[in-house]
Amino acid sequence: MAKILVADDERSVRTTLKELLEIEGHTPVIVSDGRAALAEFKTTKFDLVITDLKMPYLSGDKLIAELKLLDPNVVIIAISAYHQIPNVVGCMREGAINFISKPIEFNTLLTAIAEALTYRDNPKNNVQKSRPLIEPKYEMIGTSAPMEEVRQLIEKVAPSDARVLITGENGTGKELVAHAIHNKSKRNKAPFITLNCAAIPADLIESELFGHEKGSFTSAIKLRLGKFEQANGGTLFLDEIGDMNISAQAKVLRTLEENKISRIGAENDINIDVRVICATNKSLSEEIKNGSFREDLYHRLGVIVIKVPSLNQRTEDIPLLINHFVEQVCAKINVEHKEFTPKAIEMLQKYPWSGNIRELRNVIERLLVLGENPIDQTDIEIYVEPYLIQL
Repeated sequence: MAKILVADDERSVRTTLKELLEIEGHTPVIVSDGRAALAEFKTTKFDLVITDLKMPYLSGDKLIAELKLLDPNVVIIAISAYHQIPNVVGCMREGAINFISKPIEFNTLLTAIAEALTYRDNPKNNVQKSRPLIEPKYEMIGTSAPMEEVRQLIEKVAPSDARVLITGENGTGKELVAHAIHNKSKRNKAPFITLNCAAIPADLIESELFGHEKGSFTSAIKLRLGKFEQANGGTLFLDEIGDMNISAQAKVLRTLEENKISRIGAENDINIDVRVICATNKSLSEEIKNGSFREDLYHRLGVIVIKVPSLNQRTEDIPLLINHFVEQVCAKINVEHKEFTPKAIEMLQKYPWSGNIRELRNVIERLLVLGENPIDQTDIEIYVEPYLIQL
């Protein structure tokens, strides 16, 4: 993990970035102006600098120039609410490796940090040094009728603030659909925040959702912003909502009804403006019958329901997905680009994909690493068939 210097004169931005970077395992040092940033940089070795362009005492573009004089190899990401072309060009000319506009989309920032750290480690091999980051694309691959139906629903619901419940098996791409809705909405410049409800212990999920005040419980050693607050103005994607405990469900219901939250240990409510999109691989109607999911919350969340088809329902898309994953995997793990014979593709179309698209991607990666070029029937028999889970 990296030691990162963050300079920004907005307190809310500093607080949010500090928490985000700590959650990701980085060590942030936060300052409020360029002069303080320069002083920190002179005494401490940093892996990365993130700086706003408009700050008192020493503006971001001048700070970038000063940092480059001290260390020509320093890796810098510039951020600003003023994203006109001159600002972008100016900061890149001074030596920033990337520019991200405010309000910051956290997934975009994390991608930029990963790219910047990769460049730091391999500067000669990185061809994107002077290209400002464009928001990552969440491309939906496929031309089958079920996928076209999903696309049409996305086009209809995205411009509104209607809540959406996305259903489907594991690995079908439910989060991809949520990203597509956000990216086509009027909130697409605001944060897209994700919480996997199944991955958070029951006793911690309320803190994750709503945040807590310092000292509100034994391990609350600092103020924490919850996911609702982080997503303010944007979209909150609650993945695996069917795994959320009843207590947290009640508080989420209140939040949806009143558009306000209360951090654990806080006396006052905080007004929020968040679009909520949820996903589940469970039958919520069955969960309601079992008493593990609130019916009133279901009706609040499922204003629009989008069912994502399983891969077995859209096998005609598999050749397109194979081509997509070949390009993606080769670029990511630096393996040889390989072709697939028609027979190999035909065999992959006939398999029961219990893990859906996620499983297919893993299979393509395995074949690219271990298979011959071109990948043929023998490769499928050796490297795929023994590992398929038969349900």
